[in-house]
Amino acid sequence: MSDLVFPIVFPLLAAAAILLLRRGAAILALAGVALSLAASLKLLRAIASGDSATLLLPGLPELPLRLTAEPLAALFSVVVAAVATCVLIYSVGYMKRESGLPRFFALMSLFVAAMQALVLAGDWILVLVAWELIGLCSYLLIGFWFQRPEAANAASRAFLYTRSADLGLYIAIFILIGAAGTSQIAATLNVDGGTAVAAGLLLLLAAMGKSAQVPLQDWLMRAMAGPTPVSALLHSATLVAAGAILLIRVAPLLAPNVLHAIGLVGGITTVAAGLIALAERDLKRLLAASTASQYGLMLIAVGAGVPLAALLHLLAHAAIKSGLFLAAGEFQHARGGTALERLRGVGRVRPWTFLGFALAALALVGAPPLSGFFSKDAVIAAALSAPNVAWLAPLALVGTLLTGAYLARTLRLLWREREEGESESRPVAGACWMGLGVWVLVIPAVFLGLTFGPIEALLGLPGPEAHGTTAMLFGLLAAAAGLALGWLVPAPRLLGPFHPWAQSGLVIAGGLTFWIGRPAMALAYGCQRLERGLYATVLSVGRGGLFIARGCGRVERGLYAVVLGTGRASLAVAHLVRVGDERRIDGLIFSLVAGVRGWGDRARSLQSGWIHHSLAISAVVTAVTLIILLSASLSF
Repeated sequence: MSDLVFPIVFPLLAAAAILLLRRGAAILALAGVALSLAASLKLLRAIASGDSATLLLPGLPELPLRLTAEPLAALFSVVVAAVATCVLIYSVGYMKRESGLPRFFALMSLFVAAMQALVLAGDWILVLVAWELIGLCSYLLIGFWFQRPEAANAASRAFLYTRSADLGLYIAIFILIGAAGTSQIAATLNVDGGTAVAAGLLLLLAAMGKSAQVPLQDWLMRAMAGPTPVSALLHSATLVAAGAILLIRVAPLLAPNVLHAIGLVGGITTVAAGLIALAERDLKRLLAASTASQYGLMLIAVGAGVPLAALLHLLAHAAIKSGLFLAAGEFQHARGGTALERLRGVGRVRPWTFLGFALAALALVGAPPLSGFFSKDAVIAAALSAPNVAWLAPLALVGTLLTGAYLARTLRLLWREREEGESESRPVAGACWMGLGVWVLVIPAVFLGLTFGPIEALLGLPGPEAHGTTAMLFGLLAAAAGLALGWLVPAPRLLGPFHPWAQSGLVIAGGLTFWIGRPAMALAYGCQRLERGLYATVLSVGRGGLFIARGCGRVERGLYAVVLGTGRASLAVAHLVRVGDERRIDGLIFSLVAGVRGWGDRARSLQSGWIHHSLAISAVVTAVTLIILLSASLSF
């Protein structure tokens, strides 16, 4: 079996084993992702040494499924497995007192397997299958506490938003396969002209849904109703990353005008989501808005034509944001909620977790020499070297400034002295597991930037043009200004009249729910009523048909009875004729034949062959004849 399948097979087998055994769920899930990580590292090592492989699997006619081992896919595979391993280590402690653990760990394992299939897929059909699986798993994981109305609503909203945008992926794939004549991803990236433009815009739509870009960002913040490990996994290197990963993989296909659209969407999102995060009053929702903002920065890099910068920030963000979410989950257990007012001063009670949170936050801001410093510089340098630098670079810098502002505000609230009457901290069950998960992610959040050089050499992708010093200075100024503003100026004063609007999620005239959600639901309700009407009509026609059929059945049964009676009467007549034929006519004929034969036998007995008998007979006959003649003459 090819090494390509092992990163997928191990967590898949773990999910199956958990569902079958219903015990030891955490150990099985950890074993599955750990083996997946080992297989991914082995695969990356082989690719780094110059090996490459493609595994063909049965698929549609003339469209086989492919798993492809190439540097970018192998790197993504390692990132997915590494983050999943840390999150599942954390989950052992976080979910310690929860019920339904087999379902939770089975879904997490299946989610990891689907994400591994997505990043290693070498054809569009397998991409679709994996894309659908991660959508289904995310729906089930966000709604893990389905008995809570907010969790069920959040899961449904996430599913509907992302599924609506997934239509772009379907149509884009149909276009690309039709134009290239093959489902192999590498071959379809060579199409050009109007086909490439249409496919690129449709792929952007799909990425906007998964990566929560404006105006489809609302579902991501509502998805915080799920368990914190789910939020950490979905927001870092899996579900939300899928949109950015998609655009990075298809970068050679993207036409200049499509790149402009991608940069514009990313720039608007990084600023809008940053404003939402700055006004947010819940820590997990703040981190969710931050996720949308950071993926907006990645789209800026893709739109600038430097997918390498987007990739580096994606790698840094995966470790950083996972660590932030996991630390937030420990704070949640300590204070019984994630509202920022409830969490005030929790950093003093859980200093090691706060230190990990602070390091990850500073890395996300771009403080040197942490990993985010290098990835943010790459994004800003890409924006400065882009043709549309006039608006792309300012958006990237404002997004960086807002990152510093909302994280400085958060750090200040978490470290601020608890006031009289505020929530007190309580013991955290499974704190050792949770702390281990946090710090295993904080370490790469700090030091991952040291690996960017070897990663660039491995991938061989072009970096941004020479604006390194300028980008570094601008990035540091924006980050420092953001930290200062967020620490010193309260959010309501900083945002001014925009604060209530930012708190509402920058909703415009009712937002997407009013302009799209409600009309879509009204259309769905109308379609449902139409369907019910058609169903009632068909049911009525069916009932009428059944009534006619029953009548025809009665007529048929009557005709059958008549035919049966006629048949029986005919059989009776035939029986009588047969009896008459056999016992009357045949008897008479047989009697006549028997009489004739008897007389014949008697007549034959007269012919004995003796002469004296014959003379006697002749004499008798002559005498009789004479007597008759005489009698006749006398009568006359």
